[in-house]
Amino acid sequence: MTIDGIKPHGCACGKDHNCDVFQVVTGKGALSLLPEKIKLLGGKKPFIIADKNTFAACGAAAVKILENAGIPYSLYVYPSGDVKPDEKAVGAAVMHFDGTCDTIIGTGSGVINDISKILACISGRKYIIAATAPSMDGYASATSSMDRDGLKISIASKCPDIIIGDTDILKNAPERSLISGLGDVLAKYISIAEWRISNLINGEYYCEQIASLVRNSVKLCVENADGLKRRDDAAIEAVFRGLVYSGAAMSFAGCSRPASGNEHYFSHIWDMRALEFGDSSSTHGIQCAIGTLICAKLYQKLCEVKPDKEKALQAAKSFDLAAHQKELSRFLGKGAIAMIELEKTENKYSLEEHAKRTEAIISHFDEIKNIIREEIPSAEEIESLLDRVSCSKSPAEIGVDPAIVSETFAATKDIRNKYILSKLVFDLGLTDEFCKYLDEIYGR
Repeated sequence: MTIDGIKPHGCACGKDHNCDVFQVVTGKGALSLLPEKIKLLGGKKPFIIADKNTFAACGAAAVKILENAGIPYSLYVYPSGDVKPDEKAVGAAVMHFDGTCDTIIGTGSGVINDISKILACISGRKYIIAATAPSMDGYASATSSMDRDGLKISIASKCPDIIIGDTDILKNAPERSLISGLGDVLAKYISIAEWRISNLINGEYYCEQIASLVRNSVKLCVENADGLKRRDDAAIEAVFRGLVYSGAAMSFAGCSRPASGNEHYFSHIWDMRALEFGDSSSTHGIQCAIGTLICAKLYQKLCEVKPDKEKALQAAKSFDLAAHQKELSRFLGKGAIAMIELEKTENKYSLEEHAKRTEAIISHFDEIKNIIREEIPSAEEIESLLDRVSCSKSPAEIGVDPAIVSETFAATKDIRNKYILSKLVFDLGLTDEFCKYLDEIYGR
């Protein structure tokens, strides 16, 4: 797939930009083109995956279209409408896969798409996703967000070859799914800011062309937010395309940097606690929306900070890694195991590396504040947008105990090898201060 403004070759960032999505088809009645798209990929017999709900929303119509076109198929429908993105669900798809099929068709959104991408990857088949909701940005990405051994991870999988977004289907998605899609988009305010900040501090790869694509995708979705709530066809299509392009940015960059940052890790940790302890959680996008608002508040606070080198260095020296990891285990259970193992290779608590980052932060702090102001709307602006679409704004509204918000923030720095706000705050020796600030806002 090519997108205006993204050069496959010769980009100033020095990287070639590729996305394996061949076609994005949107609009009223787009699902009717399914036989044509199967033939375009050289397919003759597809394997269709759905869950109980997505089969009713889209899968049954897809089956009827194939039958009318005389195209044979095999079908697996998860008996539940609440499929978990875990080893069991992937195993079920593999066990039911018909090896005589040459194409995989996922009918669904987040979880069904993630599972279908993994199956397409391991089977080497072409893949079409017929979307049921403009609920997340993962349609065009080459990774799947999964729960493995209690930890939320991203697994390399396969980009869809063709993405179909039929607005007659998309606009009938549950309101929560529509809100979730917008929430996943808002996360990009944080992810782009953190990508630029890490480029300053760590010299991490950054591409302005990809960042611009993401900004434009966010703008498109936000401008159509009111129409999304009204289920207006044009708004549904605009938001869906914005989400697809945002996801494509990850493929162009070869990493998740353009689309996720600290706000996603609030969501990941709440999901991990839900798996381990049965805590309440919500959809990924709604959790990301709340995480975005929390991060906006914290970034506003960061802009008021005057960095203190000696304070930062002393805090790093006095940091007790063993005690911290013990707390992670208490807070996350077995999900903490992989996070603790990650530190053995990431080595983010190395005093030598910390000193280097601290020097870079202090020398670039005015630039960091400029990035924050350029990329991240005020918390008040984000709250206003969430109000417009009736999205939850606080952890308590989705059943997350307000008392764990600060602990969640402190734990986010350990979930991935990615430089995010919680790591920047740690490097400045301000973790306790920022956690106290969150306790004051959300209660403890």
